Amino acid sequence: MAEIDLINRDPQNLNNFLQVEFDDVLAEPEGTHTIDCVWRNSHKCFKCGKNLCYKILTIITGIFVALYWGCVFACVSYSIVWFVTPLMRLLHIVLHPIKKILSIVLSTFLGPIVQTYGLIFSRIHVTQSQGEPPKPIGEL
Repeated sequence: MAEIDLINRDPQNLNNFLQVEFDDVLAEPEGTHTIDCVWRNSHKCFKCGKNLCYKILTIITGIFVALYWGCVFACVSYSIVWFVTPLMRLLHIVLHPIKKILSIVLSTFLGPIVQTYGLIFSRIHVTQSQGEPPKPIGEL
C-alpha cells in the first residue's frame, strides 16, 4: 500500500473550492472598520475556534465517517462489477439485432429524405448588406 502524504492531504484538489480562512469569510469594506484590536482578536478567535471545532469533530467522527464512505464505495464498486457491467453486456447482445434492423430501416427510408433536405438547405446563402433590400421574385 502506498504511503500516505501527511503534508498534501488533497493531492487531487477535490476541495480547492473550500475557502474557509478568516479573510475568505469575514471582510470589512472600506469606510466600515472595527477597532484594530477587535479585528486582530476576532481573527485569532476565528482561527482557534475553527481549528478546535474541526479537530474535535474529526476525533469523534472521522474514523466512523471514513469507514462509512469506504463501505459505500465498496458497495458501488460491487454493484458495478457484479450487476451493472454484466447487464450492459447482456443488453448489448440482446439489442444488437434490433440495432441492425433499425439501421437498415432508417438508412433505407429516412436517409434519402434527410439527404434531400440537406441538398435543398445547402443552397441557402445569407449575406449582410447595407442598402436597399432586394425586390421580391414576383416583381422582377
